[in-house]
Amino acid sequence: MMKNLDESKLPGVPQWVCLQCGYNMIGEMPDVCPFCGAHHDRFMAWEQAEQTYRVTCHAVNDTVGQLLSVPKLGLEHAAYRVETDDGAVWIDSPSAYNRDLQPVKAILFTHHHFMGASNQYRRLWNADVRLHDLDAGHSLAASFDVDQRFTGDFSVYGIQAFHIGGHTPGFTLYIHRDMLFICDYVFPGDDGMHFNPYGPEQETRNRAQRIHEIVKHAPLKTVCGYNYVARFSDWLPSFERLVQQS
Repeated sequence: MMKNLDESKLPGVPQWVCLQCGYNMIGEMPDVCPFCGAHHDRFMAWEQAEQTYRVTCHAVNDTVGQLLSVPKLGLEHAAYRVETDDGAVWIDSPSAYNRDLQPVKAILFTHHHFMGASNQYRRLWNADVRLHDLDAGHSLAASFDVDQRFTGDFSVYGIQAFHIGGHTPGFTLYIHRDMLFICDYVFPGDDGMHFNPYGPEQETRNRAQRIHEIVKHAPLKTVCGYNYVARFSDWLPSFERLVQQS
């Protein structure tokens, strides 16, 4: 059921969604998207986007759901809702704002590319937003509120966070129970797995060694990526082959 409109929970400044990549722009509309370079005729005001796109939760298991927009919004990265013993948490944020979604206590980011409409959800729910300090200082994150700029590894809500770097300086993966949240560090495909090409190539390859050290002996069953869910037993051999090629 749609909640009653609460003007105090709406953005105080204009906000635009890029229909090509899903990046949210806060404030005066720019000529081009600062993330993907799309022209402003590919932007949609957040109010219209809320009416056009429905953020839908698809169950991965009993405690994790994959959040996707229907219809697909641009490149459409997935975010994940995790039900922990201490409350619900998101890992990354959907690009579309739907005020009738179930609230979460915190939004933890893998990196600054997928902040989506997190500023609006933070305001609606008073959610605790956390992003690595090295990514929080990037211009793409400058307009978004970040409550905690973390450094290094940490654990919160029963979720383990491991700073990796590589794809972005602050890239962080998360593990909850037997679930690995790797976002877009690597892309599986019919011709094998590939590193994300958008970022420093050699550093991305080098830092993959740390990912391997973290996950190789962990009791993991499922991998949650930016647009896929895979069995860890299938994912790990492909990842190891990729790392060995580095």
